[in-house]
Amino acid sequence: MSSYCFDESWSCAFSSIPPFMFAGLGVALALGLSVIGAAWGIFLTGSSIMGAAIKAPRIRSKNLVSIIFCEAVAIYGVIMAIIMANKMQGSEEFAVPAEPKDWQAQVVTAGYCLFAVGLSVGFSNLFCGVCVGITGSGCALADAQKPDMFVKMLVIEIFGSALGLFGVIVGIIQANAGQFPEHKLQ
Repeated sequence: MSSYCFDESWSCAFSSIPPFMFAGLGVALALGLSVIGAAWGIFLTGSSIMGAAIKAPRIRSKNLVSIIFCEAVAIYGVIMAIIMANKMQGSEEFAVPAEPKDWQAQVVTAGYCLFAVGLSVGFSNLFCGVCVGITGSGCALADAQKPDMFVKMLVIEIFGSALGLFGVIVGIIQANAGQFPEHKLQ
């Protein structure tokens, strides 16, 4: 009788996926979703800046701050991907047993933990990029109409940008729980 359960059912097949794959997916999600959020925010803000600059060319350089806030979202994802990748420790071969114990349970827990970190950081930065893009768009359009609105809208944009920073802080706290063991104990 095999101690591995991947040939019994779909749930066992899913649970037999190596935790290193889940950890790698977490890194990819944190980085990929953060970059998508930044790109989406830059698209939203940039198109409004270019459109509003037709009426008021003075806003082109001043409103680049919104683009920088969007780019910071991608940098948050890169930082978290580096932190998460540094937590990953490989082993020569790892097959998930039916009932992981000791170091095996630690490896499985670390893999799922880094996957959860990737989800939370990636989605928080995706939504942060969209939030900063929409507020940056509003800031550019309001600044073109009424120049004294720029600082007021910029404050709101800073609050939107803080969402990504909160996601990074939560991700760092979560990532501290996902530590792969340094070596296999026989």
